[in-house]
Amino acid sequence: MPAAATSALVTAARASGRGVAAFNVITLEHAEAVVAAAEHTGLPVVLQLSENAALFHAGRVEPLLAGAAALARDTPVPVALHLDHVTSEDLLRAGVAAGVSSVMFDASTLPYEDNVRATARITAWAHSSGVWVEAELGEVGGKDGAHAPGVRTDPAEAAAFTAATGVDSLAVAVGNSHAMTERTARIDLDLIARLRAALDVPLVLHGSSGVPDDDLRRAVTAGMTKINIGTALNIAYTAAVRDRLITDPSVVDPRRYLASAREAMTTTAAHLLRVVAG
Repeated sequence: MPAAATSALVTAARASGRGVAAFNVITLEHAEAVVAAAEHTGLPVVLQLSENAALFHAGRVEPLLAGAAALARDTPVPVALHLDHVTSEDLLRAGVAAGVSSVMFDASTLPYEDNVRATARITAWAHSSGVWVEAELGEVGGKDGAHAPGVRTDPAEAAAFTAATGVDSLAVAVGNSHAMTERTARIDLDLIARLRAALDVPLVLHGSSGVPDDDLRRAVTAGMTKINIGTALNIAYTAAVRDRLITDPSVVDPRRYLASAREAMTTTAAHLLRVVAG
């Protein structure tokens, strides 16, 4: 079947008090692993390609998105396609042309008023193409040194931001941090509940790889809906490749160690899908 709409998956999850996992994919093996995990669990999932991942692929989103779209068509579980942390308008347009149903436009490092103006303009354009828009407020820590750790999203400011920009979902800073390799993040559950009460749009948790399982469940219960996960897959991928090459240093066929990486990512993704869905 065709790729699902991110809006439909997130809206349904929010209405039922569940979370929906959104995994950042860098290679085709990432996407294959996540879709296999969704099939194993029977749970919907979002495949998302970040601007940094596109830069790794010579600045192009089309090849990997084409592969992800093919995987979505060939599976019975709902799979949506999303662009994550995009600052380039050209990349946004390329992603929409390639079939994503949602984009995360990241102007969070700009001063507040500039963030509002830029996000409102992009949102109006995206909505004219039927595309859902996610934005960020509060500078979630850990992303290339640009996002300040320790910052928290203010509920009143978040309500004003969503009203002024018209965005469909909001990534917020509640103690989470991007690219964490240890699961030691301390999530402010009270702040999540206050944000959930203040906003009419779904909340998005970035940097979820650093959040322990029980806290992920509590974050969803408190009001988080879309749960972004990237580093956890990369940890599984790299550990499997490293182990395979150490065990068999004579191997030169990448299919041998990439198969191990894909299997490890499938296991990780299936576990986190179940955690997030509750």
